[in-house]
Amino acid sequence: MMSRNQIGSEPVTSNSQQTSTDQSTLLRKCFEKKKFSWIIIGIIFVILSVTIPIVIIKTKTINITKLSTAPIETTNMISLSTVTSETTTADNPTTEVKSKPKYNKWKQYGITIAGGNGNGDQLNQLIIPSKIYIDDNQAILIADTGNHRIIEWKYNSNNGEVIAGGNGQGKNLDQFERPNDVTVDKEKNAIIICDHGNYRVMRWFRQSRTNPQIFISNIYCNGVAIDKDGFIYVSDHAKYEVRRWKEGDTVGTLVAGGNSNGEHLDQFEGPSIIFVDKEYSIYVSETGNNRISKWKKDAKEGIVVAGGNGRGSGLNQLAQPLGMIVDNLGQIFIADFLNCRIMRWSEGDTNGSVVVGGNGAGNERYQLNYPTGLSFDVEGNLYVADGGNHRIQKYELCIE
Repeated sequence: MMSRNQIGSEPVTSNSQQTSTDQSTLLRKCFEKKKFSWIIIGIIFVILSVTIPIVIIKTKTINITKLSTAPIETTNMISLSTVTSETTTADNPTTEVKSKPKYNKWKQYGITIAGGNGNGDQLNQLIIPSKIYIDDNQAILIADTGNHRIIEWKYNSNNGEVIAGGNGQGKNLDQFERPNDVTVDKEKNAIIICDHGNYRVMRWFRQSRTNPQIFISNIYCNGVAIDKDGFIYVSDHAKYEVRRWKEGDTVGTLVAGGNSNGEHLDQFEGPSIIFVDKEYSIYVSETGNNRISKWKKDAKEGIVVAGGNGRGSGLNQLAQPLGMIVDNLGQIFIADFLNCRIMRWSEGDTNGSVVVGGNGAGNERYQLNYPTGLSFDVEGNLYVADGGNHRIQKYELCIE
């Protein structure tokens, strides 16, 4: 029996069944489309998650590469090589660290600032001036050896003024015999004088210029110096030694030499001008040994710091050195007497260098005639006692 819903032999489907089938088909198709979309989105996400870090890494690499190849600004940077105890220059020539003076040269033509009017005893004349001392007012104190006096030549003056001696050669307290060195005790405002020919050291007070005193007697002094504590040092030519003295001493304290004459490091031959630095080291010019020796505090022997290679005119030699001074850098300036030149040495140098002179003995402005003493003023100008020409020469500093 056929259903009443059938027509002929083909079955007839109801509307409810067809609608249900169509909905499920649509849902399946919709789900498949969404599934495909999520797959696409997932693939895109994976691609992006891999690509973006690579791009970032490459970008950073490029930036780092650019930074590493870009020029680095060096303005205001100082090379470590400039931070030394010597004067050194960095790659940038305008950057310089200095521990040495700006200067190291002096004009080679001297200016006569005292004497130079022939040998004589007038106030504008000198006779064989030896040691000189420049005070804080730039007045020059001169041991006017041949005139047996100490004369003061004020700055820019045409004449000197006798401040000690000047009463003829003699042994009285107001007389000298060939005074060859002078220094100043600033604390007591007194002049200390090596009265060479009278075998004594004298003290004259600058203010009163009266009541001269014999500070040390029976000593064949060739040079005097004073340290920062006011102790007096004297070189004794006869005993080949240097002694230190204080007020009231009767024998002094031996500080260098004293082992008879000779060329060993614990001996002197002709000890002359001396210099004491702030460390109490004693520098001694030895005319007989043609050298400058340095004795450190409490040393039993000295070390040779200039010359010591026999008498001669080579740059490693001296010939009867006399006047000598040491600057605050340890540079030693020497009146090289027989070579008619001023030399400069530093401790440890093999050779010295000629500062001024060295052009033979003569009276031209570029010449010296047996220099005996030297000193500096506060501006760094060099002064030389040009003994054979009876004058004091000033060599102006070259400021570069």
